[in-house]
Amino acid sequence: MKIIVRAAAIAAVVTICSATLGVAAAGANPLGHSATPSAQARAAGITQQGDAYMGWSNRAQSSGAKTAVAVSPAATQTKGIDVSHWQGALNWTTQWNNGNRFAYLKATEGTTYRDDQFNSNYTNSYNAGFIRGAYHFARPDVSTGATQASYFVAHGGGWSADGKTLPGVLDIEYNPYGATCYGRSAASMVGWINDFLNSYHGQTGRWPVIYTTYDWWRTCTGNSSAFSTESPLWIARYSTSAGTLPAGYSYYTIWQWTSSPLDQDRFNGDISRVRALALG
Repeated sequence: MKIIVRAAAIAAVVTICSATLGVAAAGANPLGHSATPSAQARAAGITQQGDAYMGWSNRAQSSGAKTAVAVSPAATQTKGIDVSHWQGALNWTTQWNNGNRFAYLKATEGTTYRDDQFNSNYTNSYNAGFIRGAYHFARPDVSTGATQASYFVAHGGGWSADGKTLPGVLDIEYNPYGATCYGRSAASMVGWINDFLNSYHGQTGRWPVIYTTYDWWRTCTGNSSAFSTESPLWIARYSTSAGTLPAGYSYYTIWQWTSSPLDQDRFNGDISRVRALALG
């Protein structure tokens, strides 16, 4: 696989060895790791590892007031949703009738957890007409980025040029199980993300979308701009605007703007742009 070295910031990466993980036994936490959810995570419904979902921290931790950059969305935006096992069995025809046209579905977390609603969500959303894709909840504290990218691709996160499959998403946000930045320095976190992105690209030919919040990105990567020329940005901010974007990005591709009544998103363009992202 060709490894791509991006910005100079990556050269300062601190190598961190990861432990070898076993498959969790019945009754154990699904990631086979000893950390437990924080009080904030438990308040958001996360009771064990594997329960994390896209945007969990936004429900209790606002991105706050920031000095916003000029963000000019396309004149037309396309409605979408993101879901996991938390929503149970969705009626995808109802979601289509509500005007949603794309969806992202949780597939994996860490290196051993698979969302138990992924297969049905993936199939049923497709049958309802959605352009859909999968997301991986990152756990930089339990393995290398490449290991998690491979697990993701092997369990639903791959891509095909059928015009209905979006590239996979790296969901990288606040740690529900411990230290905010998963015990990594900013340089080490940039290296971990680079490892994941390169591995996913090498296996699928596509750069993953990066889902994050500005606050986490600034805190845990030092507001790195290393990935802005390759990976589309999915920004999470529950407000009337997307607000400040991570360094290097002049626009967002997707904005997660609310979690009521479920996570809702806006694609920065009409349906033809969603199809273009799917086709690569």
